[in-house]
Amino acid sequence: MFGWRRVRFTLLLSGILGFVTGLPWKTGPVEPAIRSMMLGLVAMTAFGIFEQWPRRLPRWLARWVLQVVAVAIVVIPTMAILFALGTPPGDPPFFRVPTRMNGFAHLTIMGILIAPWTALGALVRQKEALARDQALAFALEKSELEREATDARLRLLQAQVSPHFLFNTLANVRALVDTNSPQASAVLGSLIAYLRAAVPRLDRPMATFDEELELVRAYLELMHMRMPDRLRYTFQVEDEARALHCPPMTLLTLVENAVRHGIDPSEEGGLIDIRVARRGPRCHVLVRDTGAGLSESAKGLGTGLSTLRERLRLTFAGDARVSVTEEKPRGVRVELEFPAREAGA
Repeated sequence: MFGWRRVRFTLLLSGILGFVTGLPWKTGPVEPAIRSMMLGLVAMTAFGIFEQWPRRLPRWLARWVLQVVAVAIVVIPTMAILFALGTPPGDPPFFRVPTRMNGFAHLTIMGILIAPWTALGALVRQKEALARDQALAFALEKSELEREATDARLRLLQAQVSPHFLFNTLANVRALVDTNSPQASAVLGSLIAYLRAAVPRLDRPMATFDEELELVRAYLELMHMRMPDRLRYTFQVEDEARALHCPPMTLLTLVENAVRHGIDPSEEGGLIDIRVARRGPRCHVLVRDTGAGLSESAKGLGTGLSTLRERLRLTFAGDARVSVTEEKPRGVRVELEFPAREAGA
């Protein structure tokens, strides 16, 4: 009711109007300006009271009507009290002195004409401010809901990706056990070490390429134990790219895809070339294999990469690119490009 902005506006407006009205007065404009400010404060108080009281109104009575009428009604008695209090002891009442009565009439008419319209203007501004606040609140709530939905989709996609690696690797271990391979125990030990490193990171929203490379090396060592004569791999990772962030299992998705759909189906096996580099504000990832190629592996190639595309799109708000091309004479080349983000960015 008595907010500083409201009080300041009331005093400023009423003071200026009273000062201008009192310029022709013999006593000067100060006295009418003071009386006008007092009237403004009383009108503001009436406006504020009926802004909050009564809490419930009849359906046929709008609160803004009550406020405007109250502001208009208080003008005459308030001005009469101010003039009466300003009458020196022993002097006749102000309504018996023509000059003072004339001043009373001028200030009262000005109050009746201006105060209700000022109240209406304040109500319009209040409703506009309320509408803006509600719009901002709705926009904030919408943004928060969209963020929560995006986080939920990312968690769902992450949950889809994690079992993908686990089940494929366990299938490889089972194949060794079924054939009574002497490497089964060593592979199982490597798998346990791999899972100890990988599982705690599954729920993280982001990982660094340094962490990704650690998992990729463990995975490739695991796969190399299964097919030592058919799997070769190389790493070319820039030092400044190691601290960059990416969704967990991004690099591992590409490498596992290359092993499963490129190297494994090929009798000759092949090479997996892994490169990560930073080029200005962008991060570039390349995973290239010389395996079976798209013609033989395209049928099962889409699930992992389509999931990865969606994860990158959600993480980087659409500012990511995934391209898959066939290499000659054989193999597949997968390239990623997205904003380079470091810790704290």
